[in-house]
Amino acid sequence: MVHLILGERGSGKSKKIIEMANNQVENCTGDIVFIDDDKRPIHELHRNIRFVTTSDYRITSSTIFYGFLCGIMSQNYDIQFIFIDGVSNIIEQENLGDMKDLFLNLKEIAEKWNIEFYISANASEEIPEFLKEFICVK
Repeated sequence: MVHLILGERGSGKSKKIIEMANNQVENCTGDIVFIDDDKRPIHELHRNIRFVTTSDYRITSSTIFYGFLCGIMSQNYDIQFIFIDGVSNIIEQENLGDMKDLFLNLKEIAEKWNIEFYISANASEEIPEFLKEFICVK
């Protein structure tokens, strides 16, 4: 399942998604991955959560980001949760409306491999219709 956390810049989305990831550690039977565009949250996350920063890679489109995620999943079949903080920052050249293929592909992968995605994004624009099914926090 894909869960989308939307809010204005500075509204506490990062704090919320870090809290959600840390809360999953106790009951998770698989692995948890947390992806961010910088290293700021590394000390706030539980030590059992694998932290990946995208600042070390040249991710310029949702297609490249999808490949990046597939690479992470293909090296570890025990991933149960993937938290992505600030997809709007990771893929800077695209707005949420341009990420339709990414979200539909993640939905397909989530169902196929039983992985839950939690994704935070800035929502300063009109929410595209295709994203409304994924919104869990706004």
